[in-house]
Amino acid sequence: MSSCQSERLYVISGGPGSGKTTLLDALAETGFTVMDEAGRGIIRQQQAIGSDALPWGDRTRFAELMLSWELRSHALALRKSGVVLFDRGIPDVAGYLDLSGLAVPAAVARAATDFRYNKTVFIAPHWPGIYVNDAERRQSPDEARRTHAVMWKTYAAFGYEPVELPRAGLAERVSFVTNSLRAA
Repeated sequence: MSSCQSERLYVISGGPGSGKTTLLDALAETGFTVMDEAGRGIIRQQQAIGSDALPWGDRTRFAELMLSWELRSHALALRKSGVVLFDRGIPDVAGYLDLSGLAVPAAVARAATDFRYNKTVFIAPHWPGIYVNDAERRQSPDEARRTHAVMWKTYAAFGYEPVELPRAGLAERVSFVTNSLRAA
Protein backbone atom coordinates (compact mmCIF):
# COMPACT_ATOMS: atom_id res chain seq x y z
CA MET A 1 0.00 0.00 0.00
CA SER A 2 1.33 3.40 -0.84
CA SER A 3 1.75 5.89 1.97
CA CYS A 4 -0.56 8.35 0.20
CA GLN A 5 -3.39 5.82 0.53
CA SER A 6 -2.84 5.42 4.27
CA GLU A 7 -2.54 9.18 4.86
CA ARG A 8 -6.30 9.59 4.43
CA LEU A 9 -7.14 6.89 7.02
CA TYR A 10 -7.45 8.23 10.57
CA VAL A 11 -7.94 6.32 13.81
CA ILE A 12 -9.75 7.47 16.92
CA SER A 13 -8.77 5.20 19.82
CA GLY A 14 -8.62 5.33 23.61
CA GLY A 15 -10.29 3.64 26.52
CA PRO A 16 -13.86 2.41 26.60
CA GLY A 17 -16.56 4.91 27.51
CA SER A 18 -14.50 7.95 26.50
CA GLY A 19 -16.90 9.22 23.82
CA LYS A 20 -15.19 7.80 20.71
CA THR A 21 -18.27 6.30 19.08
CA THR A 22 -20.44 9.32 19.88
CA LEU A 23 -17.81 11.55 18.29
CA LEU A 24 -17.53 9.31 15.22
CA ASP A 25 -21.32 9.23 14.84
CA ALA A 26 -21.35 13.04 14.87
CA LEU A 27 -18.50 13.17 12.35
CA ALA A 28 -20.40 10.74 10.10
CA GLU A 29 -23.39 13.11 10.21
CA THR A 30 -21.12 15.84 8.80
CA GLY A 31 -20.24 13.62 5.83
CA PHE A 32 -17.17 11.66 6.91
CA THR A 33 -16.94 7.95 6.14
CA VAL A 34 -16.61 5.99 9.40
CA MET A 35 -15.57 2.38 9.93
CA ASP A 36 -17.29 0.71 12.90
CA GLU A 37 -15.51 -0.56 15.99
CA ALA A 38 -14.61 -4.25 15.89
CA GLY A 39 -15.05 -4.93 19.60
CA ARG A 40 -18.73 -4.07 20.02
CA GLY A 41 -19.67 -5.75 16.74
CA ILE A 42 -17.89 -8.95 17.68
CA ILE A 43 -19.36 -8.96 21.18
CA ARG A 44 -22.88 -8.69 19.69
CA GLN A 45 -22.18 -11.46 17.18
CA GLN A 46 -20.60 -13.79 19.72
CA GLN A 47 -23.38 -13.24 22.25
CA ALA A 48 -25.98 -13.94 19.54
CA ILE A 49 -24.46 -17.34 18.77
CA GLY A 50 -23.56 -18.27 22.35
CA SER A 51 -19.80 -18.21 21.77
CA ASP A 52 -17.20 -17.37 24.41
CA ALA A 53 -14.89 -15.42 22.04
CA LEU A 54 -15.48 -12.41 24.28
CA PRO A 55 -13.31 -10.09 26.37
CA TRP A 56 -14.63 -11.84 29.50
CA GLY A 57 -14.27 -15.28 27.91
CA ASP A 58 -11.65 -16.48 25.44
CA ARG A 59 -9.60 -13.32 25.03
CA THR A 60 -7.23 -14.83 22.49
CA ARG A 61 -10.06 -15.81 20.14
CA PHE A 62 -11.67 -12.42 20.68
CA ALA A 63 -8.40 -10.75 19.62
CA GLU A 64 -8.18 -12.97 16.52
CA LEU A 65 -11.70 -11.93 15.51
CA MET A 66 -10.87 -8.25 16.12
CA LEU A 67 -7.77 -8.53 13.92
CA SER A 68 -9.78 -10.11 11.12
CA TRP A 69 -12.46 -7.39 11.40
CA GLU A 70 -9.87 -4.57 11.42
CA LEU A 71 -7.99 -5.99 8.40
CA ARG A 72 -11.25 -6.17 6.47
CA SER A 73 -12.20 -2.63 7.52
CA HIS A 74 -8.81 -1.37 6.39
CA ALA A 75 -9.21 -3.03 2.97
CA LEU A 76 -12.74 -1.65 2.57
CA ALA A 77 -11.59 1.84 3.52
CA LEU A 78 -8.96 1.84 0.79
CA ARG A 79 -11.76 1.37 -1.76
CA LYS A 80 -13.52 4.51 -0.53
CA SER A 81 -12.59 8.03 -1.53
CA GLY A 82 -11.60 10.83 0.78
CA VAL A 83 -10.86 10.75 4.48
CA VAL A 84 -11.98 7.62 6.34
CA LEU A 85 -12.25 7.58 10.14
CA PHE A 86 -11.86 4.39 12.18
CA ASP A 87 -13.37 3.57 15.56
CA ARG A 88 -10.12 1.89 16.68
CA GLY A 89 -7.53 0.31 14.40
CA ILE A 90 -5.26 -2.68 13.98
CA PRO A 91 -2.79 -1.56 16.70
CA ASP A 92 -5.71 -1.65 19.17
CA VAL A 93 -5.58 -5.45 18.91
CA ALA A 94 -1.95 -5.44 20.11
CA GLY A 95 -2.89 -3.01 22.88
CA TYR A 96 -5.81 -5.21 23.93
CA LEU A 97 -3.56 -8.27 24.14
CA ASP A 98 -0.97 -6.32 26.15
CA LEU A 99 -3.65 -5.03 28.52
CA SER A 100 -4.92 -8.60 28.93
CA GLY A 101 -1.45 -9.88 29.85
CA LEU A 102 -1.30 -11.97 26.66
CA ALA A 103 1.59 -12.20 24.23
CA VAL A 104 1.22 -10.23 21.00
CA PRO A 105 1.64 -12.81 18.21
CA ALA A 106 4.02 -11.97 15.37
CA ALA A 107 1.07 -11.84 12.93
CA VAL A 108 -0.64 -9.11 14.99
CA ALA A 109 2.57 -7.08 15.20
CA ARG A 110 3.15 -7.52 11.47
CA ALA A 111 -0.40 -6.43 10.64
CA ALA A 112 0.01 -3.33 12.83
CA THR A 113 3.30 -2.57 11.09
CA ASP A 114 2.21 -3.28 7.50
CA PHE A 115 -1.36 -1.94 7.38
CA ARG A 116 -0.96 1.73 8.17
CA TYR A 117 -3.12 4.72 8.94
CA ASN A 118 -2.28 8.41 9.04
CA LYS A 119 0.56 9.04 11.49
CA THR A 120 -1.77 11.22 13.59
CA VAL A 121 -3.97 9.09 15.84
CA PHE A 122 -6.59 10.73 18.01
CA ILE A 123 -6.75 9.25 21.52
CA ALA A 124 -9.82 9.86 23.67
CA PRO A 125 -8.76 10.18 27.31
CA HIS A 126 -10.46 8.34 30.13
CA TRP A 127 -13.31 10.58 31.21
CA PRO A 128 -14.96 9.50 34.48
CA GLY A 129 -17.74 12.06 33.98
CA ILE A 130 -19.17 10.23 30.94
CA TYR A 131 -18.08 6.63 31.61
CA VAL A 132 -20.94 4.13 31.98
CA ASN A 133 -21.12 0.35 31.77
CA ASP A 134 -23.56 -1.46 29.49
CA ALA A 135 -24.14 -4.98 28.11
CA GLU A 136 -21.02 -4.77 25.94
CA ARG A 137 -18.86 -2.51 28.12
CA ARG A 138 -18.14 -4.37 31.32
CA GLN A 139 -14.71 -2.89 32.10
CA SER A 140 -14.18 -1.12 35.39
CA PRO A 141 -13.29 2.57 35.34
CA ASP A 142 -9.74 1.56 36.31
CA GLU A 143 -9.50 -0.79 33.32
CA ALA A 144 -10.83 2.00 31.08
CA ARG A 145 -8.09 4.32 32.42
CA ARG A 146 -5.43 1.66 31.87
CA THR A 147 -6.76 1.02 28.34
CA HIS A 148 -6.24 4.69 27.47
CA ALA A 149 -2.62 4.50 28.66
CA VAL A 150 -1.96 1.23 26.80
CA MET A 151 -3.42 2.54 23.54
CA TRP A 152 -1.27 5.68 23.74
CA LYS A 153 1.83 3.55 24.37
CA THR A 154 0.92 1.00 21.67
CA TYR A 155 0.29 3.52 18.91
CA ALA A 156 3.52 5.37 19.77
CA ALA A 157 5.43 2.07 19.68
CA PHE A 158 4.13 1.42 16.15
CA GLY A 159 5.38 4.83 15.00
CA TYR A 160 2.21 6.88 15.28
CA GLU A 161 1.86 10.32 16.83
CA PRO A 162 -0.95 10.22 19.41
CA VAL A 163 -2.97 13.42 19.88
CA GLU A 164 -5.25 13.61 22.90
CA LEU A 165 -8.83 14.65 22.26
CA PRO A 166 -10.09 17.36 24.61
CA ARG A 167 -12.45 16.47 27.44
CA ALA A 168 -15.08 18.80 26.00
CA GLY A 169 -18.58 18.83 24.62
CA LEU A 170 -19.38 16.99 21.41
CA ALA A 171 -19.40 20.12 19.20
CA GLU A 172 -15.95 21.11 20.45
CA ARG A 173 -14.59 17.61 19.85
CA VAL A 174 -16.04 17.58 16.32
CA SER A 175 -14.39 20.96 15.66
CA PHE A 176 -11.09 19.74 17.11
CA VAL A 177 -10.99 16.73 14.77
CA THR A 178 -12.21 18.57 11.67
CA ASN A 179 -9.76 21.43 12.25
CA SER A 180 -6.93 18.91 12.73
CA LEU A 181 -7.86 17.15 9.50
CA ARG A 182 -7.97 20.45 7.60
CA ALA A 183 -4.54 21.42 8.97
CA ALA A 184 -3.11 18.11 7.74
